[in-house]
Amino acid sequence: MSILVYAEHDNASIKPVTLNVVAAAKAIAAKAGGEIHVLVAGSDCAAAAAEAAKIEGVAKVLKADAPEYGAKLAENVAPLLVKLAGGYDYILAPTTTGGRNVLPRAAALLDVQGISDISEVVEADTFVRPIYAGNALATVKSSDAKKLITVRGTAFDAVAAEGGSAAVEEVGSAGDAGLSSFVGQELTKSERPELTSARVIISGGRGMQSGDNFAMLERIADKLGAAVGASRAAVDAGFVPNDYQVGQTGKVVAPELYIAVGISGAIQHLAGMKDSKVIVAINKDEEAPIFQVADYGLVADLFQAVPELEAELSKA
Repeated sequence: MSILVYAEHDNASIKPVTLNVVAAAKAIAAKAGGEIHVLVAGSDCAAAAAEAAKIEGVAKVLKADAPEYGAKLAENVAPLLVKLAGGYDYILAPTTTGGRNVLPRAAALLDVQGISDISEVVEADTFVRPIYAGNALATVKSSDAKKLITVRGTAFDAVAAEGGSAAVEEVGSAGDAGLSSFVGQELTKSERPELTSARVIISGGRGMQSGDNFAMLERIADKLGAAVGASRAAVDAGFVPNDYQVGQTGKVVAPELYIAVGISGAIQHLAGMKDSKVIVAINKDEEAPIFQVADYGLVADLFQAVPELEAELSKA
């Protein structure tokens, strides 16, 4: 009953969400038994593989190092998962853009039903997953011999990044499928933490009125060591780039502290942040839905409250 975890990485280091997926794999192993292996597929990814070998609970790391895996294209990675699937009963990946891209394609090639975005392991073949933007939970039972699953990272506490001593084994490439090619990418450079791994997040919504006003949030983020996020309304309005978006169609986060500024609290946004440990909302509309999930709420004009918050933080 071996379990294979598809690791998210940048060829140099493992992304933190992989630790959450390994935690889900450990929960499955507790029900079904078996070892946990991690697949690191990339180009010049030896450093990432070495880091994966140190993860607590990992018995083996499979390293597929080839140029065709450098961009993590699903068209190339999915056949690799199919090639390796014979030795595994479970293949897990994070519910991220990469995981949601690769796992369904691999499931289709294996002719099995993929299970997406699980938040709990009930039994070896039974899992809980949120539906309707998190407003309901579905318990699903799979009869497939091989189970391909994406994992909601925020639902599982990360395992330790250190403490393991897994062997690293080279696996051959499945080749370039020739169905797509990587042309380029434009990345937002920032010294702040990445949204999905940040301990503190401050997000702005349509109430910010313009992209220039997000500078207020950025100054507070710098004082708190926080990441800056946004609602879909703010992204659609062009205030900030797409990679700031928190929500059902953006990034799902669960920081220790989430500060929502000028965000009404539409279901789409709540689905991406309501698992945060402490939620603080600042909004001038006391009827805003965000206050229904907030631990602390301030009914105030953000253009007065945020500068006051910044002034208080400067004194600390």
